[in-house]
Formats: sequence, structure tokens, C-alpha cells
Amino acid sequence: MTDLDQPTAEAAGIGRRAILVAAPIAAVAVGVGVSACGSDDSSSADSTAPATGTTDSIGGQVLAKTADVPVGGAKVVGDVVVTQTSAGEFAAFSTRCPHMGCSVAPQGSALDCPCHGSEFALDGSLVKGPATTGLTKVPVTVKGSDIVSG
Repeated sequence: MTDLDQPTAEAAGIGRRAILVAAPIAAVAVGVGVSACGSDDSSSADSTAPATGTTDSIGGQVLAKTADVPVGGAKVVGDVVVTQTSAGEFAAFSTRCPHMGCSVAPQGSALDCPCHGSEFALDGSLVKGPATTGLTKVPVTVKGSDIVSG
């Protein structure tokens, strides 16, 4: 049997145009299917962690417990990073780097952007670019052992 004996896609009733139209639709369908298969990583959650997202009696969102943020360090809670520059001195900032929007992460006593190397101090100020400004401050207060937004 030669290649000439094999039916072509067009002979089978499938034209080039139909294939070109169907390919992007199939790609989207595969993407939706894969995203629906995401893992539930709740098994690694710390059972002693505060119920972040809860609301205190005044209406602020509890971000973390004071004991969960080390002195001279930071803890990321969603899209906010909570810092403790010295004992009892807490601040919070958006994790979004002002350079290109990547998420900063605590690295020792600094907040580093993994995308382009910007570095920020625990007070949110710019230490090293390419970012040209510090991190955006998120207002927080300490209520008992809770660090609360607002």
C-alpha cells in the first residue's frame, strides 16, 4: 500500500479550515481540564495557624498572630507580607513588587523579588533596584495577639 492509497483528511470530510478552527478550541478545553485537576494542598497547612481572612469585632481582617511573625523577619499572608522590624513593631506591605508586579518573599532580614532582583528592607523601603520605589504599605494594628488589617 502506498501513501496514495491512504485517505486524506479532506477525503474523509475534514478540511484544513475545520482543523485550524478546532485546534484553538481543543487547546482551551485541555487548559480548562488541567486547571480543574489542581491539587488541594491543605495537608501541608499548619493546624496552629490563625484563621486568616476572619473578621474581628470592628471589621478588620486578621492577617496573622504576633507569635507567627519573627522579630527581624516576615510572614507572607496571601498578597500581604507582615513584618516585625523590632520586638512588637509590626508593619504590612503588598507583596507586589513595584517594578514588574512579581511577588516578593522574605529572605532573611529582607524582602526579595525573585524576578529581577529588587530588594526591600523590612520597613518596605527600597534597598536595591531595578524597582524605583518601596513597597505599598498596608495599614495594620495589633489587637491582643492578632495582627489586623485596617
